Amino acid sequence: MTKFEHVMRAAAICAVALFFAVPPAAPQGTQLAAVPPAPPAQGVDKKTHHLILQVNSSEPAMMNLALNNATNVEQYYKNLGEKVEIEVVTFGPGLHMLRDDTSPVKDRIKAIAEKTPSISFKACGNTQDNMHKAENKDIPLVAEATLVKSGVVRVMELQELGWTYVRP
Repeated sequence: MTKFEHVMRAAAICAVALFFAVPPAAPQGTQLAAVPPAPPAQGVDKKTHHLILQVNSSEPAMMNLALNNATNVEQYYKNLGEKVEIEVVTFGPGLHMLRDDTSPVKDRIKAIAEKTPSISFKACGNTQDNMHKAENKDIPLVAEATLVKSGVVRVMELQELGWTYVRP
């Protein structure tokens, strides 16, 4: 069977499926009633959304993707008038994102932290210790970073509290 025949067969199957999926037309002269949307809940506080973004890669593209995700999610909920808390958690090679001496995105992190307090940055202490041993020097972090004992444990603990986990 040629590629064209495969495409035509698939199109025919879709057409048959659509034919059977469409509800029958209402009898002439009958108007279908529109279903009103559900009313908004009364007295319910808008919940705060929680997002963990993991960065464990030293690739600048991955770091920028995580920052894009963070700012896009924050803007989405801001537009809805809802609250969100976002933690960017780095460990392993991803710690370079928050290293003051090697971060390719430190200026962007500074700008985001100044503008958006709902986005925070966590650096893995275990990784920092290992890099200190391997490089035989102090591993400085950007001012916007908060050190946690273990980045992986931080992700686990937040997930156990119900946070949503995304690995860009």
